Amino acid sequence: MQKFIFLITILFAFTANAEDLTITGSIYDELGNPIPGVSILEKGTQNGSIADMNGHYTIKVTNEQSTLSFSIVGFDTKEVKVGKKRKIDVVLLQTLQKLEEVIVMEDAEYEMPLQERLAGSVAEIMIRGQSSLKRSSPMMTYEQMPVHNTEEYDAIEENIFHNSKDKPLSTFSIDVDAASYSNMRRFLNMGSMPPKDAVRIEEMINYFHYDYDGPTDSKPFAIHTSKTKAPWNDKHLLVKVGIQGKKLDMDELPASNVVFLLDVSGSMSAPNKLPLLKSSIKMLVNELRPQDKISIVVYAGAAGLVLEPTDGSDKKKILEAIEKLNAGGSTAGGEGIRLAYKVAQEQFVKGGNNRVILATDGDFNVGVSSNGEMQRLIEEKRESGVFLTVLGFGMGNYKDSKMETLADKGNGNYAYIDNIMEAKKVLVTEFGGTLFTIAKDVKIQVEFNPNAVQAYRLIGYENRKLNDEDFNDDKKDAGELGSGHTVTALYEVIPVGVKSQFIKDIDPLKYQDASTTGNADELLTVKFRYKEPDGSKSKLITQTIANDDHMDQDNNLNWAVTVASFGMLLRDSEFKGNLTFDQVLASAKKNKGDDEYGYRTEFIQLVDMANRLQQ
Repeated sequence: MQKFIFLITILFAFTANAEDLTITGSIYDELGNPIPGVSILEKGTQNGSIADMNGHYTIKVTNEQSTLSFSIVGFDTKEVKVGKKRKIDVVLLQTLQKLEEVIVMEDAEYEMPLQERLAGSVAEIMIRGQSSLKRSSPMMTYEQMPVHNTEEYDAIEENIFHNSKDKPLSTFSIDVDAASYSNMRRFLNMGSMPPKDAVRIEEMINYFHYDYDGPTDSKPFAIHTSKTKAPWNDKHLLVKVGIQGKKLDMDELPASNVVFLLDVSGSMSAPNKLPLLKSSIKMLVNELRPQDKISIVVYAGAAGLVLEPTDGSDKKKILEAIEKLNAGGSTAGGEGIRLAYKVAQEQFVKGGNNRVILATDGDFNVGVSSNGEMQRLIEEKRESGVFLTVLGFGMGNYKDSKMETLADKGNGNYAYIDNIMEAKKVLVTEFGGTLFTIAKDVKIQVEFNPNAVQAYRLIGYENRKLNDEDFNDDKKDAGELGSGHTVTALYEVIPVGVKSQFIKDIDPLKYQDASTTGNADELLTVKFRYKEPDGSKSKLITQTIANDDHMDQDNNLNWAVTVASFGMLLRDSEFKGNLTFDQVLASAKKNKGDDEYGYRTEFIQLVDMANRLQQ
């Protein structure tokens, strides 16, 4: 009995000690200003946290021997051993860097044979026929540069309700991009509300992983549908259409031919741009396998190859090439894209993953630079079978509209990297989905039954809408689905018999059958079209949703609705009704569910920030 009591006492003491190992604190610069967005990692583990807009953080650690590492681009990393402390405040010292232009090739380089191009060293790329090196004068440091906000976002005209008798079809391309969410987070962490046009609700919803079952057949994805009442109007329904892509194990993934296309122009000289870019790419390099090949193209005033195609096993060589990059000059983005695709095509792996990864702030200002010109260039290059990933960096001159266009038209995806933890999410945690496409040109078409549905609206996807006839047109480009990716879309539905201010009358149609008699057992039919990654002919999948009083108890749906509600408030949507930030906060806490990486906990913090900012 005494031994039993002793063991219970020891166990209790251990448990109590473990519960006490929650560390809190604040992070400041040398002037005492809080530093938001600092990454806090428990060394030797995957355990991490991020400082909020006031520099505050909370993290649970393993034991008193744990060491915390505090890091953010632009500041020296600091390590602190926990010991007996439960509150740890940290002061980070700013890293001062003198940024100069990387040396690049002249335009004549494009005509050189690959073997000659590869003869240059990583540190110096010789200009053919010249003995001197091209170098500009030193650039200003970030602190010396004038601050002008020239960020660009495409205007978003929110989707309205459509009468199902007049327009029964809704057609759109899937979207796995999540750039809008991390960009929104950047604004809130800096103490301001994001611009309305920076908030794309579908990207906020799809930032999160949903617990959908994967496919059990040969199809590349499984389909999940459910419905519930809208929190902002309980007479309206919300219908979820969810897709779960097949997740491939690392040993199943095909060989990769990846060309990093890195912007090293003067606009990238800020600490949260090129230095963060380099740290991000280094994390991806650590995921590479021996069968993968990596090349690096850079562009500033011109474009050049700074790393010849190199096996993924030679990480030292790749990392050295990345480390030597500096910034300076104007931005010839179009020339860089041409060269990157040229290198990718020369190294093309049949049946493999051929991809260009463009990392930039989008500030193209030399050569091909307009959105229309860039779109046509990317549309031309995607025919090569090379996919595109776009990684956005920075603030102040960030060109979201250009990068969204590039990703949408280039058979690719788009993420915004605001801190090193987001880089880890995109390039490590979601490595397969970011780089390996399992289905392309994925389109969704929903047909609403006018006997059950008066009107409907698609929430988000304003920039992804397609003409109804595009659904069956295999020449029409659409979105790509990566390994393990989930895609979620929400429709707001007004059932027959419900009065609504959002249903607009039009004159009766003279030449159409206006009868509403018929079968009301089905609410809607969902159709999907997709192609294999190297295919040219699409395949069709169809699924229906019953029209009944059953409301699904679906945690995935509840979380998606919560995120959509937050987006509607940030956009000040005309459809938000009496929705409040307090309601969204309560819903988020209730429906958080499993949160392995802390993304949903962070969402709750962001809702609280927005609530306080708008008061």
